[in-house]
Amino acid sequence: MSNEGLLLTREFRAPRELVFKVWTDPAHFGKWWGPQGFSLEVAKMDARPGGMFLGCQKSPDGNHVMWGKFVYQEVNAPEKLVFVQSFSDEQGNTVRAPFNPNWPLEILNILTLEEKDDKTMLTLQGGPLNATDEEQAAFDEMAPMVKQGFGGTFDQLADYLASQL
Repeated sequence: MSNEGLLLTREFRAPRELVFKVWTDPAHFGKWWGPQGFSLEVAKMDARPGGMFLGCQKSPDGNHVMWGKFVYQEVNAPEKLVFVQSFSDEQGNTVRAPFNPNWPLEILNILTLEEKDDKTMLTLQGGPLNATDEEQAAFDEMAPMVKQGFGGTFDQLADYLASQL
């Protein structure tokens, strides 16, 4: 069983400062984050160590509503963002994922941005924090789907970045 979690990389045709900004500025973040077709309402975003992002995702038909949060551990503009991601209620209390009772309560994500010529290489590493064996197994089992989901999210990010240049 793997414990390194997910490792995703993607190159964006945008300056690193802009890529970092759209991850940490509520005016931008809600316009691209999340599953394709879902809308995101940012209730709160305080991108500093100990600060919190709290948001509500709605499915295209409006029938599925999910709250989620990030608690920022490290914010080092424009190169690194470390945050713990959880499902939550609208007050920001951590709750179990609606789709799997064994999904880990907390996922640690480490986002790094490297500048290469006029492009930015994004690396996202994520995995369960303080997970039980059952939670780790659920994460490992869903990893391919999570990876696919991030692919769609990163497509939206690429389109959004292009619209900002």
